[in-house]
Amino acid sequence: MARQMMDKKHDKSESKVEGKIEFFRAVPAEVKEIVARAGSRGEITQVLCQILDGRDKNKTIRRNVKGPVRIGDTLMLTETEIEAQRIGGGRRKGGKK
Repeated sequence: MARQMMDKKHDKSESKVEGKIEFFRAVPAEVKEIVARAGSRGEITQVLCQILDGRDKNKTIRRNVKGPVRIGDTLMLTETEIEAQRIGGGRRKGGKK
């Protein structure tokens, strides 16, 4: 009887599941400038990239990239609305008061 129960469990795991696999739409962006390195060991690179397709075509945004990246590389972005914060604070107009 235990053998029959194990066979039933085994049969269920081997059954094929047919369905549709959907992937998120990614938008290509070309790296135009490497801005800075970040992270405790410098593993993050902040880049300026120009979006090549989609709703925000030709828009330049700042993104953080993990891993090796060079000028001219193409990044596939899942979203193009959120921009990374500047590393180091950047320059402010008017100076400190």
